[in-house]
Amino acid sequence: MTVYVDDLRLPARVGRYQARWSHLFTDGPPEELHTFAAGIRLRRTWFQHKPPPAPGGVDLSHYDVTDTKRALALAHGAVPVPAHRSAEILRDAATRRAGVR
Repeated sequence: MTVYVDDLRLPARVGRYQARWSHLFTDGPPEELHTFAAGIRLRRTWFQHKPPPAPGGVDLSHYDVTDTKRALALAHGAVPVPAHRSAEILRDAATRRAGVR
């Protein structure tokens, strides 16, 4: 399993936090992502479950992270990726899990 963090850095207000936000996600089981996220002190309730809208679609489940948490994720071994590659990485992972070549 690899944990990725994209470089989206989208400015937004979430609750009381005005920050730049990126996505923390994995190409493996969600349980391993939750373990990684707990290690950088993300709350499990912050996980955004985004299952595929249709059969064969891409699961876009992730944690939103601020720049501070993004830096912490990188320091803990997350792999940086361009935001435009996120869906491709998740689609490839879904294809591998389904055994499709």
